[in-house]
Amino acid sequence: MSVKEASLGDSRHSYRLHNVAIPARPLEAALYLVATPIGNLGDITLRALETLAGADVLACEDTRVTRVLLDRYGIHNRPFAYHEHNADEAGPRLLQALEAGKSVALVSDAGTPLVSDPGYRLAQSAIEAGYRVVPIPGASAPLAALVGSGLPNDAFLFAGFLPAKDKARRDRLAEFAVAPATLLFFESPHRIGATLAAAADVLGSTRRASVCRELTKTYEEFRRGTLAELAAHYAENDNVKGEIVLVIGPPEERPADEADVAAILADLVTSMPTAKAAAEAARLTGLPRKELYQRLLDMKVRNE
Repeated sequence: MSVKEASLGDSRHSYRLHNVAIPARPLEAALYLVATPIGNLGDITLRALETLAGADVLACEDTRVTRVLLDRYGIHNRPFAYHEHNADEAGPRLLQALEAGKSVALVSDAGTPLVSDPGYRLAQSAIEAGYRVVPIPGASAPLAALVGSGLPNDAFLFAGFLPAKDKARRDRLAEFAVAPATLLFFESPHRIGATLAAAADVLGSTRRASVCRELTKTYEEFRRGTLAELAAHYAENDNVKGEIVLVIGPPEERPADEADVAAILADLVTSMPTAKAAAEAARLTGLPRKELYQRLLDMKVRNE
């Protein structure tokens, strides 16, 4: 069959690019976790298109949302609903499909499945049952926000949604206060002001942050500043719309207080070997392990 002839076909197992229908190769029996665009439908990968078109069963969070993507690329595979409200019923049916040797593709409404959605339950059950699980990587809102925020990305921690109630939200933020990493949270538009105010109180008003809104969409916005500056802006602008990722930079490195270092070394040297104590002290203070090791040796000599 020529490319021109293929473009006229209407096969369920094909996808369309620039009015050319491309046959999808058969898939091995497995659970495929397929990342889909978070806004701009052009961000789909070729591998994802072939998987969506070639899967025996296509499970999605909302069939209406997924249908928009499928129609854009001429995919006639019929989506099957799998979400938090029907997981107890739909999950076993998908596992039965895997048992029957079929390929199952799972997508969320946008982004990468299993990131803050119930898909992890299905993946966990599939793994426990011995089925192959295959990630099909692609768009991800946390990663898009991270690279666009301008904040350090050598170490980062994604923590999903913060609690809705203020005390629980502050307690959760406190858990991450000294984490040596950039923090990423999903947040709703009507709570972003309160969350920024709480973060400024708990993490420090001068800590750098970025509110990343409507990523890859027409009105994409990155608003950068300190937590105090951003909290003040959203306190005056409460008509916020769209999906948000809040990115908060790591805490500033501060020189360890000499008295604190001495107290830490004195405590550790009594409970663990010198080398291990030096490594733990380095982790707690940020000082060089070699320097702390020598100080511990000097302490032992003085105490003999």
